[in-house]
Amino acid sequence: MSNCFLFDNDGTLVDSEYLCNVGLVLMFRRHGIELGADELVIRFRGWKLASLLSILEEEHEIKLSANFVKDYRKIVSELFDNELKPVEGVIDVLESLKGPKAVVSSGPMHKIKQALDLCGLSKYFGDNLFSSYEVGIWKPDPGIYLHAAKEMGYSPDRCIVIDDGPVGVKAGCEAGMKTYFFNRFNEECDSAGVVSFRRMAELPELVGT
Repeated sequence: MSNCFLFDNDGTLVDSEYLCNVGLVLMFRRHGIELGADELVIRFRGWKLASLLSILEEEHEIKLSANFVKDYRKIVSELFDNELKPVEGVIDVLESLKGPKAVVSSGPMHKIKQALDLCGLSKYFGDNLFSSYEVGIWKPDPGIYLHAAKEMGYSPDRCIVIDDGPVGVKAGCEAGMKTYFFNRFNEECDSAGVVSFRRMAELPELVGT
């Protein structure tokens, strides 16, 4: 039986983390607050949006409007339309990995689908898309990956997680799955058994295809 590959989306399949945080920079600028997109990428990759906004509200002593998320999503969607690209080397990787594949993301479903469509990746996953917003579970809770495995018909020990965020790596490990950390920023990882790599092209050899 083949392995089942469970991919994170933002920053793993599509090069969207920076664009998502540019959206936050633009939104907070409306409040006279200057944030750095690069710093936000490092700090909040894979986080639930509501959680990171709550922290930023507290740090900057502001209360965001009820329309903030809607306006933010619109800005990000426009940035995606104009600038989104697949992660370098990921198409070759998806072509070479033999076995079913799914996307397991903390983002809303419409954002997942838009990103995959724009980057030409939808054909590799079909309907195997799992969003925290639909499941009601956010990384680092391992439940999101366990749910995806169950729906795909695979036991955790036959699943391989590929994620670029520390919270996602933690979720994969705690789900009992072999976890590969797409570690573009050369960060420390204290989760036991994680395989860290910096270039997507390295992945097929690491998983033994």
